[in-house]
Amino acid sequence: MTKISLVVSDVDGTLLTKDKTLTERARSTVQRLHQAGIGFTITSSRPAIGMRFLIEPLALWLPVGPFNGSSIVDPEMRPVEQHLIPAGAAARSLRILREFGADAWLFTTDKWLIDNPEGSYVAHEQRTIRADPTIVTDFSPYLASACKIVGASADAVGLERCEKAMQEALGSEATAVRSQTYYLDITPPGFNKGTFVEAMAKRVGIATEAVATIGDMQNDLAMFRVSGVSIAMGNATDNVKDHATHVTATNEQDGFAEAMEMILKLNGVG
Repeated sequence: MTKISLVVSDVDGTLLTKDKTLTERARSTVQRLHQAGIGFTITSSRPAIGMRFLIEPLALWLPVGPFNGSSIVDPEMRPVEQHLIPAGAAARSLRILREFGADAWLFTTDKWLIDNPEGSYVAHEQRTIRADPTIVTDFSPYLASACKIVGASADAVGLERCEKAMQEALGSEATAVRSQTYYLDITPPGFNKGTFVEAMAKRVGIATEAVATIGDMQNDLAMFRVSGVSIAMGNATDNVKDHATHVTATNEQDGFAEAMEMILKLNGVG
């Protein structure tokens, strides 16, 4: 089997516990990857600002992939690559989210815009990304600068139906996939966590066969498809587990650290 030269990890539900904590075991296993000469970086549906707090404890030196990998930023939060949702697709996305009763959020490079401050997941997102939203009454002025649009809904079944309707309505104009059972992400077309993995492999000069990826949700399948080793968290759905080469423990049981220890062993590092 090809030795692993790079690990790309999802953040929420994977690297972090349910309360958004990076455990000491997780941090130390990433340190061991660095010591073994194995590259490590993260990609997430989060905006760049919501990934900043992980840069220092994980000693990240490679770029990270916010907005489901449709943007690439360096550890100083400077854009390396940035892509936007076409304005027409952004407007259509917002209409469909309203039809399904989901709260709509719009993220630009540096802003999180909402029109319903009382939405079910606003406080949760504030804690998650460690940033406050900007309240607007109209998203129209921001349609041409949308990095990501999110539909937030406590109706998991309804949001799954919305995902299918969104995919049919947008076609190749944008990517629509759930990052959580309660979040539907709409991101720029042609870019996802898989393209981020390919970009990072190219950056460090390796084949994607030498990349290991780890995640828990539908939006992680894109990186599973292009990596040599894919690991599903124990808290992932069966569909995600079915597409992975390995399954680890849950994010509450230090499944991420367990998976990194497995990679170190595969590479012959005790």
